[in-house]
Order: sequence, then C-alpha cells, then structure tokens
Amino acid sequence: MIPRVLGLLPLLILVVGCHGGGGLKMKYYQKLCDSISVENTVRQIVWRKVAAKPALAAKLLRLHYHDCFVRGCDASILLDPTQNVTTEKAAGPNRSVNGYDVIDEIKTTLEASCPGIVSCADIVALAARDAFQREIWPVFTGRKDGNVSVAAEVGVNLPSASANFTILLTQFKAKGLDVDDLVTLSGAHTIGTSRCALVSRRLYNFTGVGDADPSLDPTYAQTLREICPIPVNASTTLEMDPNSSLSFDSQYFEALNQHKGLFVSDSALLTNAQSAHIAEVLQNPKVFFARFARSMVRMGAIEVLTDGQGQVRKNCRVVNDQ
Repeated sequence: MIPRVLGLLPLLILVVGCHGGGGLKMKYYQKLCDSISVENTVRQIVWRKVAAKPALAAKLLRLHYHDCFVRGCDASILLDPTQNVTTEKAAGPNRSVNGYDVIDEIKTTLEASCPGIVSCADIVALAARDAFQREIWPVFTGRKDGNVSVAAEVGVNLPSASANFTILLTQFKAKGLDVDDLVTLSGAHTIGTSRCALVSRRLYNFTGVGDADPSLDPTYAQTLREICPIPVNASTTLEMDPNSSLSFDSQYFEALNQHKGLFVSDSALLTNAQSAHIAEVLQNPKVFFARFARSMVRMGAIEVLTDGQGQVRKNCRVVNDQ
C-alpha cells in the first residue's frame, strides 16, 4: 500500500524551488526529448514491473540510495566490473542489490526515441520514486553519469547496518545531510527484506559471549531467532519492518520505538536524544511522508554531475568510449 501524498508536492516544490540543488531542474528533458516523455516512459515501465513484483519497489529505492552515497548520484553503481577494475557493483554491500534489469529496459526504450540525452543517473532517481506508484517526492533531473566506479570506496562511504550513531551521522554529514535526514531516510526500512546473515551476530553473539543485543525487545529477538535458527541459513529472508514489508508507512518508527528495529543501525537512532526525538515524531504518518519527500530530494542531489561534467552513457553498464 502506498499513501496518497500528492498534496504535499506543490508545497515541497515551493520550499525547494524549481531547482533541486546541484544544478538540477524540474522537467529538464521536456524540450530535449520532444518525441517522447521521459518521465512518463520511466513511470510506465516501473509501474508495470512493480505491479507484477511488488517487492521490486524496495529494491529500486535501495539501488538509488547505494548509488548516491558513493561518488554521488552518478549511476556509478551500474557499471559492470572490467578486467582491470572491480566496480562498486562487486563490493560486498552491493552484491545483493537488484533492479539493474529494470534500469536497462528503461534506458533501451529511451535511447530508441531520444538517443544520447537521458542519463542513467536520472533513470535511477526517477525509477526509485516511481516504484511507489505515487509521486511521493519530486525528482529534479539533469544529472550526468560518472566515469569512475571503485569497489573499495563502497565500505568507506555507504552506511552499514552495524554502524553506531556517531558513525552514521558522520557519514551523512559528509554527504551534506543532517540528523533529520539520517532518521527520516532510515524510514525506508519500512519496506523490503533482509537476510539472517546480517542479524545473526546480534541475536546469538553480540558481545562475543553468546548473548543477544540487549537493546532488542526480548520477544522480538525470540521471534527473529525462530526465523533464523542455528545453524543460521544466510539466505533466509526476514522483514525489515515486522508484518509490513510491502507497505510504505510510518510503522517502522512505531516498531523502532518499541525496540524492534532489525539492525544495529536502526537501534542506534535511539541512542542520541535528538535522533530519538525525531524518531518519535515520525510515528505520525503525515509528518513522515512530508519529511521523507524533503530528504529524498536532498539525497538525490548528493555530489551530482551536471552539464560540463561526466557523460550520458549509451549503455548504463559501460562507460562510453573516450
């Protein structure tokens, strides 16, 4: 289920203006691709894909997030490894990222009608928004694609599920984001699933003496142990938001305030007074939807490449010939 929040968009656009930061604009492609509507094309393909496979919504959002935190929103995550370069796609945290085939289909469709104009970075940003089948936040466009992708940069820049509050906030601030963005964007965990491998230590050996993380609600911890019994099957999936992994809502924050955050990084939000207060406020759906829209616009502008920088790839998986 996706909330109807279209009424928030005019106000948000009024607040941030017609530019989303970093030289991005609304309707950037309107005059550049007069034979096809870029936004409508992306929307139609994504809606069709998500209707057939609802779990895809979380995957496309994750793809956008993982892209933006490493070298900015430049589609560097899409580049395939080469004989000489191990790209971001091959890094540990990105091996479970999906949705590449959807981006490829969109790119192929747009190239057929408007060749060499629409960047892969913009396609990733638009697809993440359209995955929710409602215009929850405005997407400003005009990004260019990066030419560099290095696996070693992922671990340093991408926030980890095991990170504490200090590390998380430091990483967000390094990208021009603040504590409100940190807590709000963590709310993306309201949809999607994870795997037992990422939480097994938290359940069975948190401090190295066979114990569970004491910050977890005991009943919830026991439920997780039943889903992920020893020996842990690393591929077993579990919901990031208990009983609500397909519904984009504020229930994540309700669960979090009951100490039912799946990851250490979730629980970390309650270890700081300011972030804990924000997490409490965001239990209100209207407040969460409004702030999530604002934070997604801010995240989508991280270190973007615009006119005069980067390139527009012909194939999202390969850098154009120089």
